[in-house]
Amino acid sequence: MKASTIATALALVLAGPALAEDAQAPAAAAIPAAAQPGTPTASDLLFDYPSMKNTAPGSTLTYDYLRRSGIEKGPFGAPLKDTITLKVAPGKQPDGRDIQVEMFNGMNRRPAGPYEDMTGNPIVSLFLENHLQALSKVLEANPRYLKLAIRRGLRERATVTPMKVTVGGKEVDGWRIVTQPFVGDPLGERMRGMDDLTYTFVTSPAVPGEIVSMEAASKSKDGGELLEEKLGYEQKAG
Repeated sequence: MKASTIATALALVLAGPALAEDAQAPAAAAIPAAAQPGTPTASDLLFDYPSMKNTAPGSTLTYDYLRRSGIEKGPFGAPLKDTITLKVAPGKQPDGRDIQVEMFNGMNRRPAGPYEDMTGNPIVSLFLENHLQALSKVLEANPRYLKLAIRRGLRERATVTPMKVTVGGKEVDGWRIVTQPFVGDPLGERMRGMDDLTYTFVTSPAVPGEIVSMEAASKSKDGGELLEEKLGYEQKAG
């Protein structure tokens, strides 16, 4: 896949054609308070900034992945703990990188990539695409509807706040992005109690590829774990 920014990859992941009946994006239930001057948007941090420019060609980025669910009869399947690795090579432009992907290992392996001349980090789209495949299957939902809801949540309903991130034993500046795209959704009753799905992203320019962690999580009213899906940059392997 050739793209100058991760936005192109996002378009393939979150704006593809419907796989079931046509659907419209859910209406936003709430708009977060205005960001402080100088605060980047979620789209800036996750899709638009050239986040691979601080990743040296020849390096490998490793991300630890975990998915587990306490939903009865296990529609998400058995807990999955694995890794995703990105092998980075020079691209055609100074900030671009050619990237080979190893998405999980052994029997869990899934096809992904390669990416050519990427300036953004494809791990974002890889995580969201994998998440959406499982979520749409479990909910028996139109994948396009879910894609549009998440995209709208990141564009219009996300909060972005500064935070400190520990890298190599030192605290560095980072950003936390949080959105709940299905709260107030008109079809929320079809979410099997997961209309509170919360997506949390942490980024920092001090980390190669800038993505520190990503998580999609939902709990039942009694505190039970409906879904915990997360990915984190493995600092020792970066």
